[in-house]
Amino acid sequence: FQQREGHVNVSQSHEEEGVNLSKWLDTQRSRKEKGELDISLQERLEDIGVVWEVLKEQWENNYRLLVKFQQREGHANVPQSHKEEGVNLSKWLNDQRQQKKKGELDTSLEERLKDIGVKWEVLKEQWNNSYLLLVKFQQREGHANVP
Repeated sequence: FQQREGHVNVSQSHEEEGVNLSKWLDTQRSRKEKGELDISLQERLEDIGVVWEVLKEQWENNYRLLVKFQQREGHANVPQSHKEEGVNLSKWLNDQRQQKKKGELDTSLEERLKDIGVKWEVLKEQWNNSYLLLVKFQQREGHANVP
């Protein structure tokens, strides 16, 4: 699989010659986590690119995409439904906001997101920006009754 595909990101329920590779790989990850996987087997799997902490790797990949977006656009306000390299970046970012709101986002991850300009309270930020635009309009026109 790795030689043919160039990676070992096996999709769920993928079979190779009758073997469910995804299930087998999950078993190897579980055995490693429990300390039951021989180090030589771990090394063989690592040599072909097996990632042990899949969710952590996915988070890092999505963060890398967000940084790429931020550097290109000059902000981290990802538009709704925006995809970056096939990843729905706005959904991922909204998931991070929800985790923070519930107190479930690791503080080190929160800091990394904050450092690149992620706004946590998007609606409040939008309200404030619109209010400032209305104030500008009012100062220029002498009233706040936008036609």
